[in-house]
Amino acid sequence: MGKVVLVTGVARQLGGRFVRRVQRDPGVDRVIAVDAVAPDHDLGAARFVRADIRQSALARILAEHMVDTVVHLDVSGKALGAGGRTAVKETNVIGTMQLLGACQKSPAVRRLVVKSSTSVYGSAPRDPAVFTETTPPKSLPSGGFAKDAVEVEGYVRGFARRRPDVAVCVLRFANILGPRPDSPLADYLSLPVLPTVFGYDPRLQFVHEDDVIDVLGIAASEPRRGTLNSGTFNIAGDGVLLLSQCSRRLGKPTVPVLLPAVTWVGSALRTIGMTDFSPEQIRLLTHGRVVSTVQMRETLGFRPTFTTAETFAEFARSRGPGLLPPEVVGRAVDRLAAVPLPGGAGPRERGAGAVQTTDGAR
Repeated sequence: MGKVVLVTGVARQLGGRFVRRVQRDPGVDRVIAVDAVAPDHDLGAARFVRADIRQSALARILAEHMVDTVVHLDVSGKALGAGGRTAVKETNVIGTMQLLGACQKSPAVRRLVVKSSTSVYGSAPRDPAVFTETTPPKSLPSGGFAKDAVEVEGYVRGFARRRPDVAVCVLRFANILGPRPDSPLADYLSLPVLPTVFGYDPRLQFVHEDDVIDVLGIAASEPRRGTLNSGTFNIAGDGVLLLSQCSRRLGKPTVPVLLPAVTWVGSALRTIGMTDFSPEQIRLLTHGRVVSTVQMRETLGFRPTFTTAETFAEFARSRGPGLLPPEVVGRAVDRLAAVPLPGGAGPRERGAGAVQTTDGAR
């Protein structure tokens, strides 16, 4: 018999895509898709079970279907539908506790994959330039999704100690972007004008939705020769982007705000429902965060198809042109460069201080 895989969080696009993908694995016999909300997308031949992971029904589901592989994707920073922050936290933390309790009671479970986030490292002014999986954070997240992720990983480590026979893989994803993103950062980048913290230009990393699905498939399968897919791994595309580069590529103006006033701006944006500009996101947009992906490549054996820049380019294309499209800015710079200088001098030459038009598109 092939494997029986249970996937949580299937009402979200990411969960639905993984369910459809894992069914194509020849070693998988059945897929059980679980969520408290019925998905509005196709799940293929998977069996959908409507269940709230905060409740105790998971133990029965695991036993009834003899599940041997659990992929926990119902850990998110954004509410699905009308749910608020309280519902998100309960699903992230209490839901994970219930799921782990059910897995602990099930002798059939042999592999557990948990979606986490690089936000567990926090964002602080004295952070190292690059975080590795073993780097302790300078300042633990004090709230929001980042704190949820820290708590979730703590419960997962406890489970791994109690069930050493289960292969446990925790994937710490950088900011997930692509054509169909579903995250607070994507909502922020979709604003017509981007509020930024005055005097700061943070470094950011992104991982493409397609790469997320690919690495989840690797984590949920038996390890390939020469690799190990149990442990904790940072998952991100190559390279980094500055927030200023992101704004230029989106063609969106920025509004620098003094740090003491940023919290007020975030509260205003949350009040009008434009984006969840949370304190943890403010810290990210102040200090940034970069993680090492050496273990992802050398131990897990995964190489992302998309770099950070390519991932962001996919996202930018899905958003459409901003208020200041790079090509428009480039043409304006070209026209200014062609204007004769005072005193009868000719047009300014390239390389003599003129602004390169390609800079705005980079």
